[in-house]
Amino acid sequence: MTSATDIASDLQLPSLPEVILRALDACQAGQSYREISRIVATDTALVARLLALSSSALYPRTAPGHSIEQALLRLGTRKFQTLLLTSALRQVMLELGGNDWQQLRDFWRHSLTTALTAKTLATLTRYAEPEEAFLLGMVHNIGELLAVKASCPEHKQQCLNQQNEIAAELVSAWGLGPMAADAMRYQQALPGQLQDAGHLVKIISLSTRLALSDAAGLGAAGTIFGLQEDLTREINNRIGEEVAAVAESLGISLGTEYDASPATKQLRQRVLEHAMVKTALPLPAPGTESMGTLISEATGSLALMTGLPVLCFSQQDDELVLRAGTCKQLPELSVNPATGHSVLATALRTGTTQVSALSEPAILDRQLGSLLGAPSLLAIPVRSGDADTSIFVIGVDGTTLSGARSLGELFACELMAALAQPTEDTAGSDRQMANERLRRQVHEVSNPLTIIRQYLFQLRTRLSDTRADEELGIIQEELDRVGNLLLQMSQPAAESGATQNDLNDELTALCSLLQDSLFHDRRRELNLNLCEGDTSIQAGASAVRQITLNLVRNAVESFEEASGTVSIRTTAPVFQNRRRWIELQIADTGPGIPPSLQQRLFEPVDSTKGDGHSGLGLSIVKQLIDDMEGIIACHTGPEGTTFRILLPAASYNDNDTD
Repeated sequence: MTSATDIASDLQLPSLPEVILRALDACQAGQSYREISRIVATDTALVARLLALSSSALYPRTAPGHSIEQALLRLGTRKFQTLLLTSALRQVMLELGGNDWQQLRDFWRHSLTTALTAKTLATLTRYAEPEEAFLLGMVHNIGELLAVKASCPEHKQQCLNQQNEIAAELVSAWGLGPMAADAMRYQQALPGQLQDAGHLVKIISLSTRLALSDAAGLGAAGTIFGLQEDLTREINNRIGEEVAAVAESLGISLGTEYDASPATKQLRQRVLEHAMVKTALPLPAPGTESMGTLISEATGSLALMTGLPVLCFSQQDDELVLRAGTCKQLPELSVNPATGHSVLATALRTGTTQVSALSEPAILDRQLGSLLGAPSLLAIPVRSGDADTSIFVIGVDGTTLSGARSLGELFACELMAALAQPTEDTAGSDRQMANERLRRQVHEVSNPLTIIRQYLFQLRTRLSDTRADEELGIIQEELDRVGNLLLQMSQPAAESGATQNDLNDELTALCSLLQDSLFHDRRRELNLNLCEGDTSIQAGASAVRQITLNLVRNAVESFEEASGTVSIRTTAPVFQNRRRWIELQIADTGPGIPPSLQQRLFEPVDSTKGDGHSGLGLSIVKQLIDDMEGIIACHTGPEGTTFRILLPAASYNDNDTD
């Protein structure tokens, strides 16, 4: 008989096509990791593939991967999109009958119901990691998913008989720990046997029972956690409504009959489109092709794919210049898009695809339509790495618009990715990754060195001060941090253990220093408004200083020669998603972040601050906050910029139970 280990090694699992389609759309639209993870989290097969790849030796861990979002962050959206495409390709090759699809839809509903119930119970009973409970709820019955695709009746029965061990083997292989494996292994234990079992085991076992919505589940809730029947019924009803809402948002029918053929047909079309784009996309050879040559080749490739006439305009100073096209005679044409209402001007201003109006089109639209011999125009912008924009204009009509838009937007997305990524061989790519890591680390070395220089300056004038010992201690901490950063340049990054620190104390010490350095100019003002509540956070002091110093320094540099104010405020406690947080808010009265950088705010970009700045500050801030499982949001405009950061309160983890 085949063992559970052998069965668990087969992860070529079927997904509902609607989920893969929505995930592909989210990746193509450049949505956030959080939004993409919400879609992926609804499908057991995608969760399993994501966890298997992110926990492999290809991606050494920097933090425990007990959530789907953390696994996605480890891979990155580009690699995850490749995983999606391979999943889609395997999906269209699967030969599932109508009854199999019905089973798959029912499996999807039960898994999501169990996962949402597990997360709710984890929050209700104060389990430390609700997202871990959700993840385990999604994969607890993965053996059933293996049975759906099994063609041999004997193999199908083996998957069903050993599904607890299969799930336990998988979560162990993914590095989720022995408690997670036990939660899978003992999920079908009787309620009376779980009285002194681990917290996570209780949550998963009860969740699987409540997902069935029967009287046995209601009784088990009272036995395992002492929950009243009315409360348990309310939980069941709310989870049912949430599952129905998710299904509706994804276009999944929860009626008695489920027809997968429309979504499968659409997925097959999407796979073909991606294959066409990958084949036709011109890739720049290092040092041999100018941007003009690349754009010209891309124009020809887009015309070949769509079978439609195409023009390409590129930004040059304040104008859009016609660079390439498929018409017989390409005229010299430059337009100023600042005040126009053509599809070119609108696409440039909004950064989104535009279609020309059939009634009363702009004069320029009529000219371009005449060049292309088409009644309507489709304008698709492509932003290159230097923030300049090229715009493809495709001649379309009522019958070709939909297909041209789908292919054109996909082509533009892949072209932007190609322009943004290095075009070297594998060895060159390895060097690029190493250089990127080195840039980040060297960038951060400048922060502690700045602090050391400022403290040495203060000590020269304050040697008899009673605070000298305290400041010498801070210097020692910063020197240690320099040593750690330099050590990381030659070794893979290792996970640093989280410690508890008081946010107000750290900010008070740091702002005292900043007053004598970045704010010594009277035109600049630093306001510190600290709350009176407990601001103990589950984060290292070094990370807090890096985050604050990067954001404050960015704010001051945005003032240039003008006057300005930076305000630092703390609020505690803040409750969000049933968690306890400490809020740190850093606001400035500068000119705001340029629109060209807002869409890629937390990505490494070319800095606008001139020589000596690598544009890595905000990306490092985001990574530090992600590592401590915090949240960062930004509001920016002409009146200034505000960063709102939620850091996990130390008291939240004090409530950890088994």
